[in-house]
Parts: sequence; structure tokens; C-alpha cells
Amino acid sequence: MDASFTSGRAGATARRLLPSSEGPGRVLRGVDRLERWQGADRLIDAVRTAVRTVPLGAGRDVLHGRWLGHPVHPLMVQVPIGTWLSAAVLDALPGHRRGARALIGVGLLAAGPSAVAGWTDWAELPKEQQRVGLVHAAGNITAVALYAASFAARSRGRTARGKALGLAGLTAVGLGGALGGHLAYRQAAGANHAEQVPHLVEPGWHPVGDLADLPVGHAVRRHVGEVAVMVVREPGGTVHVLADRCSHMAGPLSQGEIADGCVRCPWHGSVFRLADGWNVKGPATAPQPSFDTRIVEGRLEARLRHLGETAAEAADAA
Repeated sequence: MDASFTSGRAGATARRLLPSSEGPGRVLRGVDRLERWQGADRLIDAVRTAVRTVPLGAGRDVLHGRWLGHPVHPLMVQVPIGTWLSAAVLDALPGHRRGARALIGVGLLAAGPSAVAGWTDWAELPKEQQRVGLVHAAGNITAVALYAASFAARSRGRTARGKALGLAGLTAVGLGGALGGHLAYRQAAGANHAEQVPHLVEPGWHPVGDLADLPVGHAVRRHVGEVAVMVVREPGGTVHVLADRCSHMAGPLSQGEIADGCVRCPWHGSVFRLADGWNVKGPATAPQPSFDTRIVEGRLEARLRHLGETAAEAADAA
């Protein structure tokens, strides 16, 4: 068979499978259909309810990664993936049976906490992301089962069987990881959905609206340039301005509940402090962009405040 014909057919197949100038390809179209598939929604609702009802207390924010400033699950999965990949390398070399088995065991021990963090994040995602996440988790569960069987086989001296099961497990975790990458980078699960605000707001003061039009004690939506903001006027006259779209999944904070100097996102319950936008409760892991305010001739003006900067520091910088 002509080599150019063979390479042409291979290239055409790759273009059909992967995104190209001709279109998204079969893989991406398949994942897109998965996002819209409603067949597992009843299962998703049941699992989400179960995860949310686990009495984790303050540990839920720890698992979300609020203390770290971004989700902790991607960091934790490096241990099982790294140890299992290293075990596969040792399997290809002679005389490393015990080392490969030890690495697989470490990966199995680390898989549990990683999964708990992942399920905690998954329960607070929109349905489209939960559908992909469920298959992502299924791939990882399959990988854990295969590696557990591999570890058992190696412990009984069945090294060849253990290697084969390990290779199958590595394939499963790779496919699950690919869907995890789709969740993180295509669907923006775990991303800071308010990160773009500092890039869209020009330096200096911007008009927001007449003070008389702002209700006392209730959040309303206004704009600073092209950026939607939430404005809360307190009874004492202080006015707070935060970016309106929640950093967790872009929920509208202006529709949230105001209590104890904070606003609670109506979508997933993240709580932000009105004074500076700090995320006092997850699942949000990033604070909300906040603004300094002033009243000029009865009109409210706002200026973006940098993270950690106090109002006095901002005034000095100006």
C-alpha cells in the first residue's frame, strides 16, 4: 500500500477524532453531548444530596481549598497519578517489583482523600459540569479498582498479572484525567469567575448612580463601566460595592441575602464580606473584587480596590 495513502488516511482519522480547522472532531462533540445528556440526572441529584448532607462542618471549606486560594483537589490528585505513573516506569525495568508495588500502595492510600475533595467540589457545580464530573469520577473509580487488583496480584507473586492490571489502571486514570482537564479548562470548574474584573475596570473613580436611587439595606445591581456590580447602602450611610458575579460560578450576588455585614450567593451559598469582598465561607476559594466608594454631589462613585488594600491605603496611593 502506498505510504502517502496510509498517512493520508491516518491524518483524516485524526481530524475526525480531534479538533481541527474543519470542526470540533468526534471527541469534543462526544463530551459536548455528555454535558447535555440528562439520562443520569436523577443519580446526580441523589449523589449531590448525599455529599451535601455529610456533616463536614468547617472541613468542607478545607476540602474546597478556601485556605489555599484555589481548589485543593487538583493538587491532591498529583500523588496517586504520580505514584502510579512512576510504578509503570519501574514495571518497564528489571528488578523493581517491590518498588512498583510500594508506589501503587501509596497511590491507593492517597486516592481516598483526593476523591473526597473532588466530590465536595463536584456537589457545588452546575448540572452540565456535574454530568462530565460523574464520568470523570467513574473513570477514577475504575482506576482505583484496577490498581487495588494489581496490588493484590503483586502481593501474591503474580507479577505479570499485576503489571497488566496496572497498565489498565493507568489508562483509566488517564482518560479520567482528560475529562478532569475538560472540567477545569473548558468548563471553568474551580476557576475564579471574577478574575477578569481588574482587567476591565479602568483606574480612577467611576460614576455608579444617584445615592437617592439606592435602597437602604438591600442589594441592587449597577455598573462600573462595563462591569456589573452589587451595591449595598447601609442605614448609617456607608455604601459597599462588590463585583456582582460570584467568583465561584458567577452567581448574581445582587440577588443574594444580606446579613451580618456579608452577602450570600444565591446559587451555591458562598459568603463574602461587604467591607472588602473577602470570602468568609466557601465553596468560593477567591475573594470578590471590591471597590472604594465616595459621594460627590449626591452621586455615588466607585474605584477598584486591590486585594488586601485598605481604604486608607487606597486614599494614600491616590
